[in-house]
Amino acid sequence: MSRNFGIAGVQMSVEKWDAHKTIDKMSDVAFNISKNFPWVKLVMFHELAVPGLVQFVTPQDKDWYIKNSEKIPGPLTERLQALARKTRQWLIPGSMWELDGDKMYNTAIVISPEGEIVAKYRKMFPWLPYEVGTSAGDQFCVFDIPDVGRFGLCICYDMWFPEVSRQLAWMGAEVILQPTLTPTSDRVLELAMARANALFNQCYFVSVNGIGEWGGGRSTIIDPDGRVLQEASTNQTIMTEILDLDHTKRTREFGTLGLAQSLKQLRDSGQKFPVYEDDNLKKGSFAELGALKFHRDIEVPK
Repeated sequence: MSRNFGIAGVQMSVEKWDAHKTIDKMSDVAFNISKNFPWVKLVMFHELAVPGLVQFVTPQDKDWYIKNSEKIPGPLTERLQALARKTRQWLIPGSMWELDGDKMYNTAIVISPEGEIVAKYRKMFPWLPYEVGTSAGDQFCVFDIPDVGRFGLCICYDMWFPEVSRQLAWMGAEVILQPTLTPTSDRVLELAMARANALFNQCYFVSVNGIGEWGGGRSTIIDPDGRVLQEASTNQTIMTEILDLDHTKRTREFGTLGLAQSLKQLRDSGQKFPVYEDDNLKKGSFAELGALKFHRDIEVPK
């Protein structure tokens, strides 16, 4: 049985100040995709699409964000669940600010075509020190689509930590989905990392960015052999692609480009990595690094 699976990554701007207006826009896009591309079975938006406004979180901003956040499930997620039921699509509506007690998380959810929240992922690596006030999640996220395969989920800055994607691959992810929001000049570096994550883990890597004030576009889809299938520009774009999850299986079995069977060799190597043992990340050369903070006293060379 073929494991071809149609996806759409939506690169768009969002409505400021009003999450419900943003969901109205997302709904229009999802319905248009359903009408014009009926073979698309999963639609994904960018990081923090739902809140409708993104800026750096500071302790002073937190009250504002609380007004644009909610528990999950809640009224906003109920609207998104209804959208998935109406379009009969898998839906990853980017991410949103989730309130849980006195903590706030940057959280992505996965909604089935039946409107059920089948997975929830809290960003493990908030972009510190800029995303101060956002709590870090502590659970990796994979989910299965029946008769298709296993998908992994990470958010934006998680990609800068290769351990996240490697863990998802170890858990069986054949496709890694990454809603992101990057307006800064390092997007070109992230494109290199997206390709590297696909290569190291021999899987698809799909990175969907926003546009406008807080997004620089250039969303991308990479295949398990590290080939760039698509790279968007900086305008509003719907990237559609048919993923062949058997491609992931072939690459892992026969090697990248039929050459490097790297995951098999890693499995069989018997190597141990002391850096990950007994809290050793705080030792070695990393111990010489300064505190994670804003640097306000940098001397600029003349």
